[in-house]
Amino acid sequence: MSIRILIVDDHQIMREGLCSMIEQEPGFTVVGDAANGREALELIGERHPDVVIMDINMPDMNGTEATRRVTEKYPSTRIVALSMHSDKYFVTEMLKAGAAGYLLKDCSKNEIVDAIKTVAVNKSYLCPEITGIVIDDYVRQTNIGTQTEVARLTKKEREVLQLIAEGYTSKEVASHLNIATKTVETHRLNIMSKLKIRSIAELTKFAIRHGITCLDT
Repeated sequence: MSIRILIVDDHQIMREGLCSMIEQEPGFTVVGDAANGREALELIGERHPDVVIMDINMPDMNGTEATRRVTEKYPSTRIVALSMHSDKYFVTEMLKAGAAGYLLKDCSKNEIVDAIKTVAVNKSYLCPEITGIVIDDYVRQTNIGTQTEVARLTKKEREVLQLIAEGYTSKEVASHLNIATKTVETHRLNIMSKLKIRSIAELTKFAIRHGITCLDT
């Protein structure tokens, strides 16, 4: 049976390259591609992929938040992060969100193929470059139940934070998320209170630093 794959990356050339490469592999079928996490969630509901190749830094909804949503709503869908980031923070946040695999964007075709095949049979895959850096810290953090700053925020607060950091006004955020402007303002105040942040500029810096958004989105 063919493994059904969805590609999620905000760069079109990356999506096209991955789609072309993966389609050449026997037993793999690309069922679609998306430019951000929100589009990915819609397509997953429609096309039911077995494996999602997920970038992390994307506009509108980042890969970490999308991974949280996917693993909650579609637990049988396996996520493989494909990112330029080898920083421990990004890796551990993706694993905590539910990713089954993590690859760096300079990996080989064979690594991508191996990762897809591995996670498709309910196993985990970490590329060799990050395995030694990540595992000890991830296990330690999980065992002691440490809550990150981002984890203190609700789903909606994380969503609002990303859009605010990307320059949307409260009215635009409200329209985008189909909620009242007053509700957006309430979420913003709650976010700032939880994070002990006093300005939009500091919120933006926090979002960039924690991989919720990035400077080039």
